[in-house]
Amino acid sequence: MGDFGYGFCPTHPGELLKEEIEYRHITQSHLAKQMGIPYTALNDILNQRRPLTANTAMLFEAALGINADMLMRMQLKYNMQIVRQDKSFAERLTKIRDIASAF
Repeated sequence: MGDFGYGFCPTHPGELLKEEIEYRHITQSHLAKQMGIPYTALNDILNQRRPLTANTAMLFEAALGINADMLMRMQLKYNMQIVRQDKSFAERLTKIRDIASAF
């Protein structure tokens, strides 16, 4: 990814979480069991195929001590950037703004 006009590329929280569990030498299967979530769900988050929810952020906070609010802010910034890259959605927004400016 490149520069999106903000001087940085937002990071999916899964990337940070994956690095953290690797650093701590925690297996994904052990962490999934500890958190009470399916291994596939955990793996999808860590590999950026699934967004982090408030519930899973709080589970990560309990299991790893990583602030859930920070994780959710990362997810929000990542989500917003994905939407900003969607050209068809940008065209839709432009049409809406044009209509709204006529009022």
